[in-house]
Amino acid sequence: MPWQTPALREVRSLVRDSLRASLPGADANVPNSVLRVLSDNQGALCHLTLQYIDWLALQLLPDTAETEWLDRHGQIWLVNADGSKGRKLATLAYGTASFTATIDGTVIPAHTQLQSGVAMPPGSTSPYNAVTFETLEDITTSAGSPVTGPIRALDPGAFGNLPADSALSIYPPVPGVDTMATVVTMTRGTDDETDEQLRDRILRRIQQPPMGGAAYDYEHWALAVPGVTRAWAAPQEMGIGTMTVRFLMDDLRAANDGWPEVQDIEAVAAYIDKMRPVTVKDCFVVAPIKQFIDIGIAELPNTDETKAEIEASLREMLHQMAAPGATIYAAWVSYAIMNAPSVQSFRLVSDDDYVMPSPGHMAVLGNIVYDVP
Repeated sequence: MPWQTPALREVRSLVRDSLRASLPGADANVPNSVLRVLSDNQGALCHLTLQYIDWLALQLLPDTAETEWLDRHGQIWLVNADGSKGRKLATLAYGTASFTATIDGTVIPAHTQLQSGVAMPPGSTSPYNAVTFETLEDITTSAGSPVTGPIRALDPGAFGNLPADSALSIYPPVPGVDTMATVVTMTRGTDDETDEQLRDRILRRIQQPPMGGAAYDYEHWALAVPGVTRAWAAPQEMGIGTMTVRFLMDDLRAANDGWPEVQDIEAVAAYIDKMRPVTVKDCFVVAPIKQFIDIGIAELPNTDETKAEIEASLREMLHQMAAPGATIYAAWVSYAIMNAPSVQSFRLVSDDDYVMPSPGHMAVLGNIVYDVP
């Protein structure tokens, strides 16, 4: 039968042989015999049990565990900046919005709801593809003059990070206030930590146990803050007894190559200050300095598909190999280009390595110039 794998057939054969050895004169190889049916069923049960044990063995270690078991490992090993354990869960987006009133002194009550996207259709209970927000305090308006008030998303996730000037509709409408508000800022919303990000933090915690202020302890503390995906610590870079921490937020700040904003730096610095030993003279939490690297490629087919594959491969290489102060070698660039599926051959215009000008500079992909023959 096609569903009978070699492993299953092997187990059934072993059961038949065992039965014949324990019952002299019995032959479980006779087709359609009672002993044949019983031994084959017993073999199938043994095979399923072995498969389960094989799967369970993968779950008992975090480097091979699946999502549910990986969460269990995370609950045991990790404590996050917000006091939660395990996987860093999605967070709410916070910010401010601008409101305009037609009647002076009108108050927009706290918890008034706003919707992103198109205005609420008549008779509808929720807009299409909209994010719901709410005001956090009473906002007193002034006729003809926009006023700003704090708002937050009601559902966690990065989708709540709307760009400035995004329109929000107030529902239900507040008498004396324009039905449309405008986003001033809206940030801090993050998605759930991915399995691979969680797995990496668990393995770091196991392989690098807390040492009361070692360099990697600072990296662990930075990674415990929601949104942080990569972190580096450099002792004594700013002088004896100091620690410098740099980090990136690849998902939350993807539009800016992962570089954190001021409020991100403040959040990481606040948590590290709470965790670090008092013996450290100064701890500097900063963003890396962007060092754009331009790459020239010649003798390559001039197709959009090839260019897109090369760019994706180079960005993946930099995500894995780039770090503050780290040199990007030309051999790495060549290897990344050859990893693009459509590339058969090419020539780098320059085979010089990309050396960072300071310990704080970090390589970021700049322009890719294709010298088409």
